[in-house]
Amino acid sequence: MTYQFGRNAFRTIEEGIEREWVLGNGLGGFAGGTIIGANSRAHHSYLVAALNPPVDRLSILGKTQESITIGKVEHDLASQQYIHWNKNGQRYLQRFTLDKVPTYHYQVEDVSIKKTVAIEYGKNTVAVCYEIENGVEPAVFSVLPLFTCKELGSSLERNELQFQKSLDGQVLTLLPERYKEVSIKFYTSEGEYYDRKQIPTSMATPNYLMEENLVYAIDNRNGALGVDNYITPYQINISLQPFEKKCFYVKCTVEALDEKTGFEIVDEYKKRMENLANQAGKEDVFVKKLAQAADHFIVKRQSTGLKTILAGLPWFTDWGRDTMIALQGLTLCTNRFEDAREILESFSKYVKNGLIPNVFPNHEKDEPGYNTVDGSMWYFYSVDRYLHYTGTDEDYAFIKEKIYPKLKEIIEAYKNGTDFSIKMDTDGLIMAGGHLDQITWMDVRVGDWVVTPRHGKPVEISALWYNALKVMEKLSKRFGEDSTVYTELAELVKKSFNEKFWNEKTGCLYDVVDAYDAKIRPNQIWAVFLPYTMLDEEKELKVVQTVYKHLYTPYGLRSLSNKDLEYKPEYIGKLINRDAAYHMGTTWAFPIGGFISSYCKVHKYSQEAVQKAKEMCELFEDHMNDGCINGIAEIFDGDFACTSRGCYTQAWSVGEVLRAYVEDVLPYL
Repeated sequence: MTYQFGRNAFRTIEEGIEREWVLGNGLGGFAGGTIIGANSRAHHSYLVAALNPPVDRLSILGKTQESITIGKVEHDLASQQYIHWNKNGQRYLQRFTLDKVPTYHYQVEDVSIKKTVAIEYGKNTVAVCYEIENGVEPAVFSVLPLFTCKELGSSLERNELQFQKSLDGQVLTLLPERYKEVSIKFYTSEGEYYDRKQIPTSMATPNYLMEENLVYAIDNRNGALGVDNYITPYQINISLQPFEKKCFYVKCTVEALDEKTGFEIVDEYKKRMENLANQAGKEDVFVKKLAQAADHFIVKRQSTGLKTILAGLPWFTDWGRDTMIALQGLTLCTNRFEDAREILESFSKYVKNGLIPNVFPNHEKDEPGYNTVDGSMWYFYSVDRYLHYTGTDEDYAFIKEKIYPKLKEIIEAYKNGTDFSIKMDTDGLIMAGGHLDQITWMDVRVGDWVVTPRHGKPVEISALWYNALKVMEKLSKRFGEDSTVYTELAELVKKSFNEKFWNEKTGCLYDVVDAYDAKIRPNQIWAVFLPYTMLDEEKELKVVQTVYKHLYTPYGLRSLSNKDLEYKPEYIGKLINRDAAYHMGTTWAFPIGGFISSYCKVHKYSQEAVQKAKEMCELFEDHMNDGCINGIAEIFDGDFACTSRGCYTQAWSVGEVLRAYVEDVLPYL
């Protein structure tokens, strides 16, 4: 399960920055970087701390850069892009490995250097561990920490980096002027702090900062300036005698320093990841990898004291829709039932006017946004699947007490009308949206430009509404209540759906009615996939065939048929161009789960179909060696789905590939 990359993966610095890694700390914070050590995004940082989990996230330690002086010759191991020049320390990098945590293996002359990074689970603390075998000459190894204190994803000017600094033995304390509540502690187990003010003026960087022209290349190609600054007041020098072997570490935290060593943090993180892989209960290596990938998204929410799910890394917080789609794969398929239970309860506390939050903001003081029509509907799906996987009397009692009243509230709100023009029509179908509101997952709006207007009755909302009614029918019977109202309404919805949504000309479902939209989009796949569906077998088969022909790529489904005149083949460039393509052809990974499940269903789980589904899932193993290692990206280009776009690893991408593999492939092989 170890990922290994040799020099063929970083022949140039431009190639090296395309592969990234991330480690979550269970609080919404993380460590992240590239396989060559260069920061290519403003989000790259060895320590992103979540002050109010999982939000109020600050980048604290950008990274550490290393050099070694052998005799009188200094060898700089740092890799980084700047305006008009690069540091090419990857020339000394022999191999990068990701065995739960990232390790860089360097060779300089006859000196071997190993550098390992690990974040401490449950704390805003990172450790960087070094193992060095020196050669025949005395040497000095230097570690240069790059400090900042900025909102995640932002960039700072030099004059914004103002800190009070104090050094006490092996502990450096930095107090940022911009965030009075933050105290940064940096500890080294070995070596001496060298004040960079003592560097000759001809060699010193202005104001003892990193060069002001540090460049984030991936941000650049997305239209951002991608220029940033860091403060580097000290470097740590470690003397090495001939043939000496030395192990030491540095730690950085915004919490109190404790006695735990960096090597202990590494070992604990690796053991925890191994336990999670085993907890999934499958010997399959693909499942184990995805179970570990899932962990980065499952985090604590301070406001509820319960777990939640980050929609994606490196920038998303917890989104209701994404959470309810990802929950099955991330928690149920990995036997993390207590986490699933906490997540369901956590979102129940935020139901408002029959809606679960679409998005929690980046700051704890801000209110959630409720602009989603499908989030609450996916909530029913998650509750039903949770009971399917657990199903004990205790679990049903939990749902009855904590969740069932909220489900009733949601049903009544959708029937009678709630925010964002959400209301049941006389035909039993749900109407939603209007004017500038964008409340399905295809939700881009640029000023007054609604890129994908899906106002009316979107196909997946009707499918989810029917599924929700059937879930309520089942639960009401279980809890000794009259289920007639749900049964009768579900029958009306089924009748209306079949009358209105089938498009004989395209052999699939309209995307929206009553203002009929015949664009071929992936939303219809959920009318086949959900546990309770309304189409006959012939129509379900045609839907799957049409989606396969028009939308399928190896890494997901296109958001619009590539034969449509409005189709956009690439997601790249400045924000306006990316917004125009986001749901107009861009490939999304998460719908592949529903497609794979539907493909197996309509082919009645034949050996040929299951084998084909297995191959579809396993294609993602190639991608998991690229982009964010052991992750699955949010989106890809429509024409050639290959390069990671959007978030480099996304909860519902990982969750849905894992769910489809565990539910629809492994049991039938």
